Amino acid sequence: MVLRKQLPRPRSSAWYDGVENLPHRVYLRAIGFSDEDFEKPLVAVATSWNEAGPCNFHTYALAGSVKKGVARAGGTALAVPTLVVNDGINMGTDGMKYSLISRELVADSVEAQVNSHGFDAWVGIGGCDKTQPGIMMAMARLDLPSVYLYGGSAEPGYVGDRVLTVQEAFEAVGAYLSGKITGRDLRLIEENAMPTYGTCQGLFTANTMAILSEALGLAPLGSSTAPATSGERAKHAQRAGELVLDHLERGIRPRHILTHDAFHNAIATLMAIAGSTNAVLHLLAIAHEAGVKLELEDFDRIGRKVPVIAALKPSGPYTMYDLHRVGGAPVILKKLLDKGILVGEAYTVEGEEIGRLLEKRELNGSGEPVVYSFSNPYKKHAGIRILKGNLAPEGAVMKIGASEKLRFMGPAQVFNSEKDAFKAVEEGRIEKGSVVVIRYMGPKGAPGMPEMLKITAAIVGAGLGEHVALVTDGRFSGATRGIMVGHVAPEAAVGGPIALLEDGDVIEINAKEGTIRVKVDKDIMNVRRKTWTPPPEPTVGLLRKYARLVQQASRGAVTT
Repeated sequence: MVLRKQLPRPRSSAWYDGVENLPHRVYLRAIGFSDEDFEKPLVAVATSWNEAGPCNFHTYALAGSVKKGVARAGGTALAVPTLVVNDGINMGTDGMKYSLISRELVADSVEAQVNSHGFDAWVGIGGCDKTQPGIMMAMARLDLPSVYLYGGSAEPGYVGDRVLTVQEAFEAVGAYLSGKITGRDLRLIEENAMPTYGTCQGLFTANTMAILSEALGLAPLGSSTAPATSGERAKHAQRAGELVLDHLERGIRPRHILTHDAFHNAIATLMAIAGSTNAVLHLLAIAHEAGVKLELEDFDRIGRKVPVIAALKPSGPYTMYDLHRVGGAPVILKKLLDKGILVGEAYTVEGEEIGRLLEKRELNGSGEPVVYSFSNPYKKHAGIRILKGNLAPEGAVMKIGASEKLRFMGPAQVFNSEKDAFKAVEEGRIEKGSVVVIRYMGPKGAPGMPEMLKITAAIVGAGLGEHVALVTDGRFSGATRGIMVGHVAPEAAVGGPIALLEDGDVIEINAKEGTIRVKVDKDIMNVRRKTWTPPPEPTVGLLRKYARLVQQASRGAVTT
């Protein structure tokens, strides 16, 4: 890109120009700024980085590549941090309460960093599950020239010819506890499941949100699937730095991109890839920040038109690396465009309509066998179905792309915590044909709406995956598979019907029709409600603040 002179400085000039701002300049001269640096647009590189896990271990180095791109395009860039909560490490612990909360903290911290230092534009680097939607929420909220960049996934692991991801590691626990594998098998999986840094390798939440960043138009096409360890990551990072200066010059802002058409495209893509159920929450939250009206009904309406065409874990056998080999997310988006499902007129960070970009892009074949055709889809139905009924009047979410059964009916086994349910699995007390109910796991009730991969993986690993269902007001990991219904709203903590269930109540799940019901007379439920009392709120700290502010899952669990 040719170096451009006299690029606009709509914000930084108010912070750093003139005699009155001399003290402000002193602080940046202390870190090496020159007169020339002050004359250029000031760009933040908001980086979700820490060493507490592999997902964001490398993102600070990527910030350096973004800064090179910014410099090449005529700007001055500074890296600023935002936080990371590693979901995988917190799974099944009290730390998981902070997972969804961290999404809000990421958005808030980016807002504080960008607005308090007079940045003219910014690039956001995300990695693990909540850093990505948090950064995209901040893009919509601030509405400043900005570009999203994904840190990339880890490479798959191997034991012999068997392909491993963290999904196999979690499921191995249940397999070992039920005697299906040996201690040596367990050790081999532990040592080989994740051989490099980067995010979890399958189409779990991180990789789902990465692909959706392209579908939304917030990230450049083709930027989401390259492994974290690849040289391509640095190239994408440099280009992001160049693009954000182009946005500044041309006046392109995120709300020009984040229209209802963009969210339509993201939902259609989510359904076609059988992505993580967490994406429902995150798209609702990003839309909320962008001022776009988006509801659960939109997911259901679009989902009924889209089959699953990507055979990615946990729904299929392939990893993000495999998708990258066959052309990446653009292969999927192009198939949606050709079918007339993707809105080609939606604008993108590359300064063009997504349809035009896809038509110009040279694709690496059809994507087979990782990506299927619409005439012969991987699964005939969408990846996710929204359920409603007397057990979830405001809605619930089921990843039907990761289950072989769309209907299930059985008596409830009710637990008020994930730990109690996991203990029941350990002790062999989960009965085939039952519906495991885990409640008080919602946004307010936990608080924080924790993911429950530990328990769902244990159920699958114990061989119960297609023999029991699980219903909760909490969340699931993108790696979860089986007959799992989450995000039940209203949640138990606010007196939703799930709070009134008792052992033995018959629950009917019909994902084909989109319903979830408990076969208990309304009068009986009303009697139970008279004796129900809400759980106590947390008394101190961040959890207390969050529980008082957060809305229901059906509204994205937002706090603003």
